[in-house]
Amino acid sequence: MTQEEKMNGGQEYSASNIQVLEGLEAVRKRPAMYIGDISEKGLHHLVYEVVDNSIDEALAGYCDHIEVFINEDNSITVQDNGRGIPVDFHEKEQKSALEVVMTVLHAGGKFDKGSYKVSGGLHGVGVSCVNALSTHMTTNVFRNGKIYQQEYSCGKPLYSVKEIGECDRTGTRQTFWPDGSIFTVTTYKYETLQNRLRELAYLNKGITISLTDLRDKDEEGNPRTETFHSEEGVKEFVRFLNNQNSNTPLIDDVIYLNTEKQGVPIEIAIMYNTGYRENLYSYVNNINTIEGGTHVVGFRTALTRVLKKYAEENNAKAIEKAKIEIQGEDFREGLVTVISVKVAEPQFEGQTKTKLGNSEISGAVNQAVGEALSNYLEEHPKEAKQIVDKVILAATARIAARKARETVQRKSPMGGGGMPGKLADCSSRVPEECELFLVEGDSAGGSAKQGRSRATQAILPLRGKILNVEKAMWHKAFESDEVNNIITALGIRFGVDGDDDSKKANIDKLRYHKVIIMADADVDGAHIATLVMTLFYRYMPEVIQAGHLYIANPPLYKCTKGKVSEYCYNDEERLAFIEKYADGNEGSIHTQRYKGLGEMNPEQLWETTMNPETRYLKQVHIENAAETDYIFSMLMGDDVAPRREFIEKNATYANIDA
Repeated sequence: MTQEEKMNGGQEYSASNIQVLEGLEAVRKRPAMYIGDISEKGLHHLVYEVVDNSIDEALAGYCDHIEVFINEDNSITVQDNGRGIPVDFHEKEQKSALEVVMTVLHAGGKFDKGSYKVSGGLHGVGVSCVNALSTHMTTNVFRNGKIYQQEYSCGKPLYSVKEIGECDRTGTRQTFWPDGSIFTVTTYKYETLQNRLRELAYLNKGITISLTDLRDKDEEGNPRTETFHSEEGVKEFVRFLNNQNSNTPLIDDVIYLNTEKQGVPIEIAIMYNTGYRENLYSYVNNINTIEGGTHVVGFRTALTRVLKKYAEENNAKAIEKAKIEIQGEDFREGLVTVISVKVAEPQFEGQTKTKLGNSEISGAVNQAVGEALSNYLEEHPKEAKQIVDKVILAATARIAARKARETVQRKSPMGGGGMPGKLADCSSRVPEECELFLVEGDSAGGSAKQGRSRATQAILPLRGKILNVEKAMWHKAFESDEVNNIITALGIRFGVDGDDDSKKANIDKLRYHKVIIMADADVDGAHIATLVMTLFYRYMPEVIQAGHLYIANPPLYKCTKGKVSEYCYNDEERLAFIEKYADGNEGSIHTQRYKGLGEMNPEQLWETTMNPETRYLKQVHIENAAETDYIFSMLMGDDVAPRREFIEKNATYANIDA
C-alpha cells in the first residue's frame, strides 16, 4: 500500500476517532482492568473494595464494627461505625468531598499520608469503581449529628449531597446493585464472602465483622447470619488453619510475634504439625499475596538461619548419624505459618497485587523472626528437640525424593529429555502458541489426535485415574508413570538453578502455555479433573499462578430440529433451544446426550471442545490461598467426616421410584 493509499484508503482515522473517556466511563468500558474480571471473582471483589474502606477506618483506630448484608434482591449493604466519609465542600473539584470520593477515579484519603498510615487499596479506584459498575448505589453518611445521602446511577450522581435527618452515631452505609449488563453473574455466594470476612477478622484483631444473608431464612424467618471476631488475631488464625486441614500438631505451642521493625508492623504465627507440607499464608495490608514476595523471603531466610544454627549446636550427633546435610526446605515441612505485615507504601509486582516487591521489608521480617525464634528455642528445649527431629526426618525423605525425581529428569545420551511414548506432540516449538490437552482415556485421546490442529495442539492421553498426590509422600508421586509423563511432557524441572527449595517447580522451560484438562462431562470425568488439579496445586502451583491451567468444557447435548442443530453445554441451553425452535415441545426435538468424549468423532471433538474459535475453556486460578488449601485437604485428604458433610450439604437429592 502506498503512502497516499494509507492516507486516503481504508477507514478514515482522524481526531474524531480518538475517544476520551471521562469520569468513570473508563471503568465501565474496561472493567476487568480495575477489578480483575467480570465473572464471579470480580462480582465479589466489589464487596471487598467497600469493606476495605471500612477496614482502613479500623486500622486508623476509628471503627470496630462492620456489617455486611446480602439483600433479598442480591444487592449488598456495607455499614460501619467509622468517622463517615467527609461531606464538606472540596475546593478544587467544586463539589462535596463525598461526591468526589464516589465519582472520581484516583480520589480518596489513601494518598494523604496524614489520614491513613496503611491501607489495602492505594490506587484510589476502590469505591468509585464499585459505583461505576452498579446500576444504582446509595450512600448514607452519619456525621456531625446528621444523616447525609447521595444516590448514583452507573456512577453518575442523581442529585447533590443532601441532609435527610439527624442521628447520634457516626459511620457510612453503602448499598449497591451490581450491573447485570457488565457482570456475567450477579448472584452472590455466601461462602465466598464468609471466607474473606473471616480472614479479615483474624488479620485485624479486635474488629467485629458480621455477615447476614437476607435471601436465606429459616422456618422462623430468621436470616442466616454469622459474626467474626478474634482477640488473638493471626495466632488464632494459624490454629484454625491447622484444624481445618485436619493436621495433628507436633507441638501445642503457637510461636507468635507481634512487633514493629523499621516502622513496619509485623505479626507472624508459626505452628508445626506431623504432616509433610508447608502451608504458608502471607498478607500485606490484608491483601493475600499468593505469590509471596520480600516478606516471605525474609521469613524463610530467618527460619533457616536460626533453626540450622540451633540444630548444628544441639543435635550435631543425630545429623551426623543420619548422614545428611540439612537444607532450608527441611525446616519448613509440616509448617503452618501466617505472615501479616502492614506497609505504608507497598509496591506490588503486577496489578493483581499478589507479590510484594518492597526490598526493605525482607530485612525487617528477617530481623523480627530471627529474634523471636531464637528466644523461643532457648526457652523451650523440649519443643526445639521435637522440631529438629522432624527436620532430620524431612531431610532423609528429601534425599529419597531427589533420587526418584532424578530418574524423571535424567537426560538421554543424545542430549534431549525423552518424551512420554503416548504424547502426540505439536510441530510448533513456540510455547506461547502451544497447547497440551490432558485427555481422559485412550479412545478420546485417539479422536483428539485425529481432530486436533497438529501445528499447535499436543495430546497426552491419561490411563485411568492418576495418583491422588494429596495422600502420597513427595517421592511416591515421582514413582507414578502418569505423574511422570505429565511433568516430563511439560518440561518442568524441580529445584534447579541454585534454588534452595528442591520442591519448587521451575517453569522457565514450560513447553506449552495452555495446559487443558479434557475429561468427560460425568462424575468420573470430574474426579479425574480434580485429581489432575490436585497434582498441579500441590506440586506445580506456579503453572496455575501464571495462568496456564485450563479445563475444557465439552457439550452435554446435541439438539436437532429439522435442519437446525446446536450443541448445548448445559440443561439451560437445551431448554432455551427447545423454547426457541419447538415452542417448548420437547417431543419434537431430537436430543443426543454425550456421555463421554469418546462418543464424539474427531470433527465433533474439534468443533465443540478444541477449536479456539468456538470452544469454552475455564481458566483455573487461586483466589483465596487458605480456602483453596482447605478444599483440597477436605476433598482429597484422609479425613472422611468433613468430606461427607460437604457432600450432604451440596448434593442434589433425587426422588427415585423404586
